[in-house]
Amino acid sequence: MQNIQEKTQFNRAVLVGLSAFSLSREENADEESMEELAALLETAGGQTAGVVTQSKDSPDPRTFIGEGKVAEVRELVEATDADMVIFDNPLSPSQQRNLAEELKVGVLDRSALILDIFAQRARTREGRLQVELAQYKYLLPRLLGMWKHLERQEGAIGTRGPGETQLESDRRILGRKIAKLESELKDVRRVRATQRERRIKNEVPVVAIVGYTNAGKSTLLNHLTGAEIPANNRLFDTLDTTTRTLEISDTCTVLLSDTVGFIRKLPHHLVEAFKATLEELEYADLLLHVIDSSSPQWREQAEVVDQLIRELGAEQTPRIEVFNKCDLWTGDIRPHGEDRVSISAKTGEGIPDLLAAIGRVLDNGARRVTIHLPYDRGGLLDKLYVEAKVERVDYGETIDVEAVCTPKVIGQLGPLVEGWTPHKEFWED
Repeated sequence: MQNIQEKTQFNRAVLVGLSAFSLSREENADEESMEELAALLETAGGQTAGVVTQSKDSPDPRTFIGEGKVAEVRELVEATDADMVIFDNPLSPSQQRNLAEELKVGVLDRSALILDIFAQRARTREGRLQVELAQYKYLLPRLLGMWKHLERQEGAIGTRGPGETQLESDRRILGRKIAKLESELKDVRRVRATQRERRIKNEVPVVAIVGYTNAGKSTLLNHLTGAEIPANNRLFDTLDTTTRTLEISDTCTVLLSDTVGFIRKLPHHLVEAFKATLEELEYADLLLHVIDSSSPQWREQAEVVDQLIRELGAEQTPRIEVFNKCDLWTGDIRPHGEDRVSISAKTGEGIPDLLAAIGRVLDNGARRVTIHLPYDRGGLLDKLYVEAKVERVDYGETIDVEAVCTPKVIGQLGPLVEGWTPHKEFWED
C-alpha cells in the first residue's frame, strides 16, 4: 500500500467530524478528538486548512454527513486550496468513494491517517511487518474504489468480465500477501515465546511501560536506563519496542520494556497486527501506566489505555499509575496513593519514589548472601547459576559464592549459607 506520507507531506487538509445520537461514544467526534486529529495531521506532515463539524441523529448512508454539509466542505476546500479531507469518524469504503467523487480531493478517515503515521515511524523489520499487515487489511475492502475503469460497471451488456477479473485478481494477490505477513508474524511470536520462557526460567521480572501516545514513555525509559531513544513532543514519535535492563535495588533487576502508544479510535487492524508486540503486556510482571498529568483530558486518555489493556487480557497484571510531567501540574494536590506516583521523567523528580514502588511490587525477599560450598558438593554451583544471581566465585578452602538468593534458595542451602538459621531442608546432590 502506498504510504500517504508520499502525498501528504505538504498537504493542506480540511478536518471533518460528525456527532450522531446513533453512534457510540468512541465513534463520535467531539472537540477533544478533533484537536487530536489536527495533531495527528501535523505529525503526518500536513496542515489544517479548516474544521467542519456536523450533528445529526444518524450518519447519512451515502455521504456520512449529508449532501448539504458535503457542499459546505467542498466550498471550504476550494476557498482554502486544500487537497485533502480527513474525517475523525470511521468511513465505509462506499462512503469514502462517494465523498471523494463529490469533493474532488482525496478523502481519508482517522484510521488511514494513523496507519500512515505508523508507516513513517516503523524502523525494525517487526514493526514494518505489523504496519504493512494492518495497511493491507484496511485496503482490501477498498480495492473497488481504486479501479476507475470499474466506475461504469452496472451489469450492462459488454461491461462484464475483464474489470471483475482484474479486481478479483488483485484481491487474491492481497490475500496472499496478508497470509504471508501473518505467517511471518507468527514466527515473531514464536521467537518472543522462546525469549519469554528463558526469562521465566531465569526469574527475571518484566516491567512493561504503557500509556497514551505522547505521555512520556520514551522519556521515562531514557531516564531510567539511558536508552537514548528519540523522544520528541509529538504523537507516536517512537513505535518499535525497546527493552533495557534496570537495577531497582542491589537485589532486584528487571527488564523494562516500552510499548506502542495508545490513542482513542485506534484502528482495529492495527491492534490486531501489533498483538505480536502487545501480547508482552499479558505476560509482564508489572505494568507502568504512564499518564500525562499536564493534559486536561488525562482521565479520558487513561480510560482508553485501561480499555485496551482489558482487550489484550492484561487486566489482572499488577499496575502502577505513573503521573508524568508533574512539573507542569496545575492542581493543588498531585495524584498520590497506593500504586500511584507523581514524577517528571524530564527533570527526574519523583523517580526514587517510582523505583521504590516497583521494588515493593516485585520484592520477592531476595538478599545478597555468601555461600561456602565444600568441594564434594561443588555440583550445587551449577544449580545456583540457574536459581540465583551469582555475582562472584572464589576458590579457597571452600568454594565461596556471593549471590543474590530468594528465601527458598537460602532455606534449601541451609548451613552452607553464612549466618543461616534453620528453616528448610537442604538441597540434595
